[in-house]
Amino acid sequence: MGIRVHSFAFIAATALTAGAAFAPAQVPLTLPQVSQKATVSQTIGLTEIAVTCHRPAVKGRAIWGGLVPYGKVWRAGANENTTISFTSPVTVGGKELPAGTYGLHVLPTEHEWTFILSNVSWAWGSFTYDPAEDAVRVAATPAAAPFLEHLEYTLDAPGRDRVLVTLHWENRQASFPVEVKTDDVVLASIRRELRSLPRFSWQGWDQAAQYCAQNKVDLDEGLTWADRSLSMNENMTNLMTKAALLEAKGDAAQAATLRAKGLGIGNETQVNQYGYQLLGAGKVGDAIAVFAKNVKDHPQSWNVYDSLAEAQAAKGDTAAAIANYAKARSMAPAAQYDRIDGELAKLRKK
Repeated sequence: MGIRVHSFAFIAATALTAGAAFAPAQVPLTLPQVSQKATVSQTIGLTEIAVTCHRPAVKGRAIWGGLVPYGKVWRAGANENTTISFTSPVTVGGKELPAGTYGLHVLPTEHEWTFILSNVSWAWGSFTYDPAEDAVRVAATPAAAPFLEHLEYTLDAPGRDRVLVTLHWENRQASFPVEVKTDDVVLASIRRELRSLPRFSWQGWDQAAQYCAQNKVDLDEGLTWADRSLSMNENMTNLMTKAALLEAKGDAAQAATLRAKGLGIGNETQVNQYGYQLLGAGKVGDAIAVFAKNVKDHPQSWNVYDSLAEAQAAKGDTAAAIANYAKARSMAPAAQYDRIDGELAKLRKK
């Protein structure tokens, strides 16, 4: 009997010891952070640029030269690394960087800041920052700025090939540019997509050729793409695309031949769209000629008179524009009256 009691006591003691040894580790709850997380992004061409940070507040403290000391690398935000990411290769500070995510730090002094992009993007703040891991450094001049309680990044002055990354906090801000070779990125994307479903339609090849024509890039490959589109379905749209490519290469005669052929087979809608392309390119006289042809070919359509009037108004030929808007209104559905009346009123005031 005594032996059995001793056995139970031993088992109980062992269980208590085991329970203490295998108690689960503390798992913190997910709660709001004082410096809340934010992401700002901007697409340049096909390249997405994004900055992610935690936004500390001023809270009445002196920031520059105080909370953020001069001459020391700072995390450019709060908590873990502030990061900047690119979906395509970019150029920062004259150096091309591969697509990816980089840690963003700042080395501030009173008169100059240095933005640092680090190949390490997963650290906590700048506590383990190592200059040997720098991807690039960019000098920037800080400027006075309106007071801002919470640190903020903005992506300013976005253009076709560049954007400014701006850090603004308290009463100071500074920026550095990120540059993108948009045509290279787009052409690489086009080549990739033309190996997928877009390759099976004339429209896919034509869109690729149109990009080359509109941006005056890779004209020879654009002609190859235009010919592929024409071999699948010759129509006004892709004839005009090839004509634009030939003109860009200096072959005006062959371009004119193709345009004449395209206009000869185009329907009312296609010819009208081409006229608006010319109008948008500032070729007002050429647009008027195209719209006038559509009027001649489709005299029962109110829309062709409306388009011709718009081009004539753009040229400053007020009398002709009024006459053609009036003709369009006499034939148009009632839903168009208010718009056309508005155009006529503006012209009659001149």
